[in-house]
Parts: sequence; C-alpha cells; structure tokens
Amino acid sequence: MTRTRLPRKKQSEPPALASATPLSPTQLGDEARKAAEEILIAGESENTRRTYRSAMRYWCAWTMARYSTALQLPVSVAMVVQFIVDHTGRLKAGELVIELPADVDQALVEAGFKAALGPLKMATITNRLYVLSKLHQLRHQQNPCEDAEVRHLISRAKRAAAKRGESPTKKTAATREPLEAMLATCDDSLEGVRDRALLLFAWASGGRRRSEVSAATMDQLRKVDDQSYLFRLDRSKTNQAGAHSGAARPDKPLRGLPGLAMTEWLTRAGITEGPIFRRLWKDTVGPGLAPAAIGTIVKRRAALAGIEGDWAGHSLRSGFVTEAGRRKVPLGDIMAMTEHRQAATVMGYYRSGELFESEVATLLE
Repeated sequence: MTRTRLPRKKQSEPPALASATPLSPTQLGDEARKAAEEILIAGESENTRRTYRSAMRYWCAWTMARYSTALQLPVSVAMVVQFIVDHTGRLKAGELVIELPADVDQALVEAGFKAALGPLKMATITNRLYVLSKLHQLRHQQNPCEDAEVRHLISRAKRAAAKRGESPTKKTAATREPLEAMLATCDDSLEGVRDRALLLFAWASGGRRRSEVSAATMDQLRKVDDQSYLFRLDRSKTNQAGAHSGAARPDKPLRGLPGLAMTEWLTRAGITEGPIFRRLWKDTVGPGLAPAAIGTIVKRRAALAGIEGDWAGHSLRSGFVTEAGRRKVPLGDIMAMTEHRQAATVMGYYRSGELFESEVATLLE
C-alpha cells in the first residue's frame, strides 16, 4: 500500500506591523522608563508617596534659593555636600550653627518649606537624601548619595548628633492604662460609640497603623458572634501587594470588649458595606475617615482624659506591643498580630514593656 504524501504547509511568517517603530533590545526608551517609574511609585503606599513629594519640593526650593536655578538630575556630589552642611548643626563657640545663610533660611520658613529656623533633625536629612538617592536609582543616573565623601560625612554627622543627645522621638505608647482612660471619655453619642470601637479595634487587632484603620472595610470583617469578629488584613505597610509567603496570614481576632464595641458601632451607624469607620456630621454618617483623622481622634481622647504625652495614631501600635511585652506574650504571637517582618523593629517596644515588669526593675524594692 502506497502512502500519499500531503504537501507540507509553508511556515507562516509573522505579520508585518508597518506602523510599529522598532525598539532597541538593549536600551530603554524615555517613555518606557517614565512608565516604569510611574508603576514603581504607584506601588508605594500613600504615606510614602507623600514623603517623596515633600522631600522633592524641598530639594527644588532649596536649589532655587541657593543656586538661583531649577533642580536638575543628576545632582553633583558638591551640591549634596552643600545640602548636608547647610542643614546639619555643628557646635561652634558653644552655639549650634549651620552653613545655610540666615536670609535664605528665613525665606524657606516663610514660604512654608521649612517648619522652623535652624538645623534639621538628622532623621529629616537622611530621609531627604534617601529620596534623592531613590530618584537617581530609578533613572539609572550616577548617584551622588553613594559617593564615599557623602557617606563618610553623613556617618560622622549622625555620630555628632548622637553625642549632642539628639535621638529619634517616639510617640507615647498607649498601654492598657492610658487606653482605658481614653475609652472612659467615649460617651453613648454616635461619635463616642465610633471612637470607642475605633480605639479598641486599632489596639486589639494588633496595633493597626492609621492607614490600615482608615482602609478597613466590611469585606475584611467576619462576624463570629456578637462579641467576636475576625479581621482579614489584606495589605499593610510591609505588604502592599497583599501577597503571602508560606502559610496564609492569620486573621486578627476581636474578642470580648472590642467585639461588643464593634457590634454597637455597626448597628448604631447602620453600616453593612464599605469603610468601617466613617466621618460624622452631627448624627449623619458620611464617607470613610482619612488616615490623619485616626491620629486626631487619639490626640483628642488623650486630651479629654487629661493624660500627658506625645500622642498620635502610632501610640496604639506601640502601646499594644509594649503591653504584650509586659505580659510576656511570645514574640512570634505578637508579630503575627502586628505584621512586623523584622524582630529588631518590634523588640524596642517589646523589651521596654518586658523589662518594666521584670525582677531586674525591682531589685531595690
């Protein structure tokens, strides 16, 4: 039996795209680079983007005031060194001085680019250098902040600031006692019911950040019973994409008093979908609270309670960890609630609370 060979089909060629402009496989075009930058920035949290914008506004204002020209990249090493000495205080004849001329300093303050006359804190200087460095990295330009002279200068500046007693300021931790004092100011009005639920939710669910409280929605909240809920944290500061590694991230429990407060708030406000915590106009429930409003509520309740301290939204987060340290809760359990990735980050608050209740603090008692 003879096989009949079928004619072989000709391999089709890719269709010609006459209107397409060929790209270089080794070089990225300006438009593509700009698009990549926009994607990277969009992936950052709103707080990070706000920090970037603030830092770059100041760089532009300082450059114009100092050099009478607009900021252009790449920035020279000389300009970065000038920025450091213009803003870093150094002792001279017993006084803290900077190289920034007094009239330029005054102009920056009056224009709203600086909060006060004089040197900036080291944390602010390093933050603005970081933002400038990040911008050079994104644009693949020679980075002046990585220069050996700059790195050595900023290292010594940090050491000098520490010797003068300058240290990062931490917000007062809302441990159980101040938290209970704040809760005692929350009456049975709709605002009082909301603030009570908000304070307990932010604290008991693991010390949630302002942005996480503001972004919390009913889709993330699952009711177990009238006294219990489970809160699913989809995204956090350290996990903007909501991705999991290994086991799924545990839901955060709200049991007892926090659960009861949540039930009362949702029932009174008639909330069944959308943001959990809302603005209020008299007895009218409005849209979701902005992150800044969370800190405002903490400060207001602390003031009403008459408790001294530097209060902010972060007080609830640090207070949760500090209180857990006092009660010797295992560090792994705390980190599962707070979503801290690095133990070193949480250890400062944890050890503070742990040592407060330790026998080493009562050796003379």
